[in-house]
Amino acid sequence: MLNPELFISFLTVSLLLAVTPGPSNAFLMAQTFAKGKSAGIQSALGFAIAGVLHTLLMVLGLSALLKTNPTAYNLVLWLGAIYLVYLGFVSIKDSFQPAPLDSSEKPHVSTKKQKNVTVQAMMTELLNPKVAMFFIAFIPQFTDVSLSLSVTYQLLIFGLLYPVFAFPIDFAYVQFGDKIAGYFRANPRVQIWIDRITGVIFILLAVNLLLG
Repeated sequence: MLNPELFISFLTVSLLLAVTPGPSNAFLMAQTFAKGKSAGIQSALGFAIAGVLHTLLMVLGLSALLKTNPTAYNLVLWLGAIYLVYLGFVSIKDSFQPAPLDSSEKPHVSTKKQKNVTVQAMMTELLNPKVAMFFIAFIPQFTDVSLSLSVTYQLLIFGLLYPVFAFPIDFAYVQFGDKIAGYFRANPRVQIWIDRITGVIFILLAVNLLLG
């Protein structure tokens, strides 16, 4: 059984962190604006899956490798930045292509591209070593060595709970973003510029990852 006081503290801080705008929220909103509500939900799902994987990596001790090995940290950092730049480039490039009418939510976005959003969000989060450092620094604070439950299991439980708490907050961001984007969806020209702005946001996120 978990320490009740530490659990309540974890829940409170987790909710505050999830509500606070950050790079993940920017990615989430950009996808919602550019590809619609379903893409935003898929992004949130991708972040949740990444949270589970980060938890497993933390428990296995692989995330600690990034903390102790600057080369590994920088490698993952650059891979994450390059991936974001790639997503930005693709978003901008696709905005210049003719619009196939095969998506009910957004005419110029194909169903296949919408399905890729979950993977894109997951990879963006996994290739961010700062997220791994967050799990290493944040979650162990709420473990209690005096409990009969091992610290490893406590880390696993807290780590798996974090994406569960964060997902409803991400969903609320998607709902809010979708309502705003709804005002622009009737105008294809505006949609195209939203795609281009989304691409720029991805590239700026890459810069923020490297310099932040």
